[in-house]
Amino acid sequence: MKAGLIQIHSIPTEVEKNVEHGIEMFKDAVEKGADLVVFPELWTCGYYLETFDFLAAVKENDKILEKFQALAKETHTVTVLPLPQKKGEDLYIGLYVIESDGRILAEYQKSFLWGREQNYFVHGKRAYEPLETSVGKIGTLICYDIEFPEPSRILALKGAEIILVPSVWSIPAMNRWHIQLPARALDDTVFVMGINNIEEGAGGCSKVVSPMGEVLAQASDSSEEVLVCEIDMDEIARVREKIPYLKEYDKNLAPAPELR
Repeated sequence: MKAGLIQIHSIPTEVEKNVEHGIEMFKDAVEKGADLVVFPELWTCGYYLETFDFLAAVKENDKILEKFQALAKETHTVTVLPLPQKKGEDLYIGLYVIESDGRILAEYQKSFLWGREQNYFVHGKRAYEPLETSVGKIGTLICYDIEFPEPSRILALKGAEIILVPSVWSIPAMNRWHIQLPARALDDTVFVMGINNIEEGAGGCSKVVSPMGEVLAQASDSSEEVLVCEIDMDEIARVREKIPYLKEYDKNLAPAPELR
């Protein structure tokens, strides 16, 4: 299976331009053989915005989803599409998982909010469920969620093979990016893929990490890039034979889903 990570520069508030550019990058990933394509957090609108900007971006969601559902079906590609979401009066940082036949399989809302995000968004439910797809069993987290060990461990205990982490990860925090993604992959013996933005304070370095915690592929820290990496799903079983963390984990110690 080949994964395509879209490291893009999101122009603030320019949803239409960002989507057009994102579609070009999506097609590039598919041409390079990607079976799974993942975009970064809030890529359609940008990160450092105000509430009215996020609300304006949400109004475009239906059209954007229709475009990417059609693309997913046409190219037989599983697509993970982060978008701001509105439920009732509440705004969320969210994403949608689109199967290779164009169906929306699930959505997820970011459960841990970093800093200024708490001024605009509501925490998603701290319930972590992996999803069966045509490329494997995937778990989705968003940015700050991966900085806590419990969500990825819960996903792994429930059978996740790949954990996807769309992000806007800032340059001052890149040391944590380089430590925590490999740590989560090794701790839970799963593939971890971090998909980051560039510009607007984000540090790029989107990466694919193996169940051994080894970085298999990494994008630059400052340029747009379509990073396509082939992964061997059988590696999970081989690593777990050598490093039986999950087998020997005392499930009585598992945190409650609420993580309180």
